[in-house]
Amino acid sequence: MANQSISELLQSQVQQAGKTGRQLNIIGGGSKSFLGRQCHAEALDVSKHSGIIEYDPRELVITARAGTPLHEIEQTLADNKQMLAFEPPHFGKTATLGGTIATGLSGPRRPYTGSARDFVLGCKLLNGKGEIMQFGGQVMKNVAGYDVSRLMTGAYGTLGLILELSLKVLPRPAATVTLFNECSEANAIEFMSGLLSKALAVDAACYYKGQSYMRISGSQQSVIEAQKRLPGESMTESSHFWQRLREHELSFFNSNKPLWRVMVKPATAALPIDGEWLLDWGGSQRWLSSDADASTIRDVVQQHGGHASLFRNGDRNSDVFQPLPKPMQMLQQRIKTSFDPNSLFNPGRMYAEI
Repeated sequence: MANQSISELLQSQVQQAGKTGRQLNIIGGGSKSFLGRQCHAEALDVSKHSGIIEYDPRELVITARAGTPLHEIEQTLADNKQMLAFEPPHFGKTATLGGTIATGLSGPRRPYTGSARDFVLGCKLLNGKGEIMQFGGQVMKNVAGYDVSRLMTGAYGTLGLILELSLKVLPRPAATVTLFNECSEANAIEFMSGLLSKALAVDAACYYKGQSYMRISGSQQSVIEAQKRLPGESMTESSHFWQRLREHELSFFNSNKPLWRVMVKPATAALPIDGEWLLDWGGSQRWLSSDADASTIRDVVQQHGGHASLFRNGDRNSDVFQPLPKPMQMLQQRIKTSFDPNSLFNPGRMYAEI
């Protein structure tokens, strides 16, 4: 079936669901279906809406349909010595571009090059009325509808069905090395947060089981110079470590306890919550494996200026994301209503009322 026919079929399904009052749960590859709240709605499979539409390595932009497998996009970019700089996690071989942007997740490189949202240039989507809408374009200076394109990132499909996406890509670094050394959590936090203000070619930093890890990437010369100024031993097969971190394949993530994603300022001291911690993003993204009460975790994190989300192994019928203040909740609801007035898409996936 031609992709044009697939998009028309999806449009027809959305329009029919709107007429009959049915709600839809958007599903691509299903690799991230464990994220967010449980969605009780009829499945709408978008995986067949696949394929790279346009890619010119000289322009550093790729446009593809939402159902395109993420590994296909990354391989195409790698063949041209380019990459998705936000280093998105797959969480499975079936990961798609649409699911990647809908969940808005970024990998270890995020604090140093930008988040998934920063690389979205444009998108085409189906709104809750079954209308096809186009926002943004294929260049950074195109500001028409630019913020709307970014709004789809991390919306978990609650605003509409993404059909196509245009993303900015970057050249792959010529050289990469990872350094590691033993230290305390307090020393790691101080050191990693300090790296953010230094002009060094660091593009990943984490703390795991009593050791800090730093990835240095760039030109051969910049990597050599950074190695001279930073402590630690070189790590063999360093790319495997960062991939295992990104994909939650390290032993830390094997626990059956609830896994929390905690976002705080990088220099924030160790939080007084019982459990096992792993620090990523130079200390700003912290993973907590803990049986502690959800309200206790959120209260402590909020007192330190951050927010916490239940990522895995918990009750997905209750609050998964940090509850919103009333004004923000009202704003989110107005945005939802403008795109999806009948709450057609992914009802309750982020918050019960959205």
